[in-house]
Amino acid sequence: MEWLITNAVVAPLLPPGIVLVILLAAVLQAWRRPLEAWKPVALAFIVLYALSTPFVALQLLRWLEPAPRDPLADRSGQAIVVLGGGIYYAAPEYGGDTVKSQTLVRLRYAARLHRALNKPVLVTGGAPEGNPAPEAQLMKEALERDFRTPVQWVEERSRNTFENARFTYRLLDAAGVRRIYLVTHARHMLRARLAFERAGFTVIPAPTGYTTRFGLTVLDFLPRADALLDSSVFFHEVVGIGWYYLRIAIGR
Repeated sequence: MEWLITNAVVAPLLPPGIVLVILLAAVLQAWRRPLEAWKPVALAFIVLYALSTPFVALQLLRWLEPAPRDPLADRSGQAIVVLGGGIYYAAPEYGGDTVKSQTLVRLRYAARLHRALNKPVLVTGGAPEGNPAPEAQLMKEALERDFRTPVQWVEERSRNTFENARFTYRLLDAAGVRRIYLVTHARHMLRARLAFERAGFTVIPAPTGYTTRFGLTVLDFLPRADALLDSSVFFHEVVGIGWYYLRIAIGR
């Protein structure tokens, strides 16, 4: 329930929700001052156009991403921790639930790190929507079946990144593991690192899925649905970082 409430509250702050909020303000303005209503309408148009262009969306995501760094340069990590990135429900070609493509990107990189470092792997992700198979279990299946990478620990209680960190620490602290390679998307690393360091880990960042482009063209300035999604991801991360700092400040 908490997961649903949190996401419902955040939704109006993310594109396209924020644009709809501005348009609602325009409707209210038109009711009271018809001649002034064009201002929020114009603002909504500008915001929607900008956030729908690949140029703006990619710049926003790049602000979140850490500078590329090879985690293999630091061999002091004791375990590889992989964060879930979503579930592909009722996948017909697989005969049931499996991991989303975003999660596969992380699992692929974790498998690469495991082969290079020979460190044990932990996967983390629960079932916030009430699905029968926790995400971590599906991640374990994919890593072992598709990437031939063994998984030593499965953390399947968490509903968000903050809980990923908290419950993972309980598992790994019992095994004497405090220094970890943290695998997630580059755009998510700032928030993830904040949560895991707060939990008590020393984090060696192992980001993957960087925002890149081949070259700048006129198409980067034309609206696209996938660019709006990328902009929404940016705002989701910014809101999440702010929320985590607030939780830390109030001691939750």
